Amino acid sequence: MSIIDVEQTRKPLRRDAQERRDRLIAAARHEFAARGMDASLERIARDADVAIGTLYRHFPTRMDLLLAALEPRLREFLDGSTQALEIDDPWEGFVYYVENLFRVQAGDRGFNDFLSRRFPGNADTERIHDEMCRQIEDVLTRAQESGQARPDITRADIVNLIWFNGRMLDATSTTAPNAWQRHLYLMLDAYRAERAHPIPEPPMTDEQLYDAMVRLNTVD
Repeated sequence: MSIIDVEQTRKPLRRDAQERRDRLIAAARHEFAARGMDASLERIARDADVAIGTLYRHFPTRMDLLLAALEPRLREFLDGSTQALEIDDPWEGFVYYVENLFRVQAGDRGFNDFLSRRFPGNADTERIHDEMCRQIEDVLTRAQESGQARPDITRADIVNLIWFNGRMLDATSTTAPNAWQRHLYLMLDAYRAERAHPIPEPPMTDEQLYDAMVRLNTVD
């Protein structure tokens, strides 16, 4: 994943500069998780006890800061997706993938926002999202080819789940933080091949899905 590679090869900073950068990432991680990816950069700088100009010297754009803050979540999610493909039973691998997706999504509003949107002007995020899409296709195709998942599910249907779950998390995070688990298992039953019934509406095309994810992006 590109952002991990960038962080690992970044030129070392002086100790004081590295400490400021670390404080900024910690503050951003907290703010983005609590308030989403549109969280106030001024508040992040204040919580890190640095000037806003210092924030921009380390992270010229909001997306630079967001990717640095989300790096552990992204690694956790993508590692879990790889593990899903290593499970022998294709349906169990699919269930593991979606459970991991929802679990990581539930703990971080910024990560939820990142999953839900596309950012066509940023090459790093496009590579990350493309990798996510490949993993969705892989776990889903295995389950379909084994005859366990209904054959008409598409990648767009999984992204639709991300959107639905995001809204549920917004509504229930403080009152019923585990409500997403019930919704997940209701949906998984609907995805089983033996439960399939004809659906009157075709799935979104890849182009429609991409355009919808771009429209959700409200970051300046």
